[in-house]
Amino acid sequence: MPRARLAEGEYFHVFNRGVEKRLIFHDDYDRWRFLTLLIVLQGDVVFPQIGRVVKLVKHWMFDGEEFRDIFKRQYVEVVAFCLMPNHFHLILHEIKKGGISKFMQRLLNAYTKYFNTKYSRTGHLFGGKFQSVHVDSNAYLNYLSAYIHLNPRELKGWYRKEIKYHWSSFQDFAVHNRFGKFLNPSIILGQFNKKEYKIFVEETPIKEIEENVDDKSLFN
Repeated sequence: MPRARLAEGEYFHVFNRGVEKRLIFHDDYDRWRFLTLLIVLQGDVVFPQIGRVVKLVKHWMFDGEEFRDIFKRQYVEVVAFCLMPNHFHLILHEIKKGGISKFMQRLLNAYTKYFNTKYSRTGHLFGGKFQSVHVDSNAYLNYLSAYIHLNPRELKGWYRKEIKYHWSSFQDFAVHNRFGKFLNPSIILGQFNKKEYKIFVEETPIKEIEENVDDKSLFN
């Protein structure tokens, strides 16, 4: 399926996988690095010492001037995410025209450069350009968020424990938003309280969720 035509003000499911389905995250620092990039690249701001910023993100310290500057030049919002060993899922809201394309190009290039340097490798890390699917209905948005947040059940030991998975936004929806303004789930949580959302994700039959996510074939 071709990528959707990205449009300002719209919501999109954006995802990518490692080339030949190889791992894109080997350890927690890799995941912290990706999450940090997910935060700082939402705006057109340059962070020359990204390693120092990773330390701030790990301690949820978002009060510095460098973080405030992001919102002055923000062009995309992160609504939901899940990082899996060899792929990731995002729900993104495009604030400014061309925002998602610019954001994803910067994100994938920056993470690939970090990954290749760390692991002494060269070449592509991801299996081609990112995929994007337009979220064209409210129901689709809700079911898609549930599908993304249930992704960790594919991992050994995480079935029925998905809300505790540190590398997705499920707990940010259902318990406490760790990322503050850098994660904006209001388009979904305006329809549920936290307890209702947790029930929706955990108790809706997976078959019903999959039937309402039109782009499920792209996860294979």
